[in-house]
Amino acid sequence: MAQVTVMTAQLMCTMGVAPSVLQVLPLNRTQCGKQVAANIMDSKPMVNIMPFGMCISPANPAVAAATAAALGVLTPMPCIPNTVAPWVPGSPTVMLAGAPVLNSTSTCMCLWGGSISIVMPGQLQTSVA
Repeated sequence: MAQVTVMTAQLMCTMGVAPSVLQVLPLNRTQCGKQVAANIMDSKPMVNIMPFGMCISPANPAVAAATAAALGVLTPMPCIPNTVAPWVPGSPTVMLAGAPVLNSTSTCMCLWGGSISIVMPGQLQTSVA
């Protein structure tokens, strides 16, 4: 079983160089472990998903331009997450604010090629299927 993911969960992107923290707006949400619980729709860049330090993805236009300017040497640039789809899969059995609860096994894809995963869900007391 996976844990319910809450605000302050630690995230990591495969194309980022530093961890980030999940932000969840407390609009009519349930608390879990004294934090606001998240659902799969909490995937908005710069609202829910914050930058991961520097981005190393060649698919990121800023990284591609800097790498070209450096004559082909990979040049990381500041991360600006670009997520357009919700987290998947979420919990198939528990709904929160009209969408499945975000669990610790869910991932979210960035358009620049990174896969964002949950390293620490923010609480360890409550599990979901």
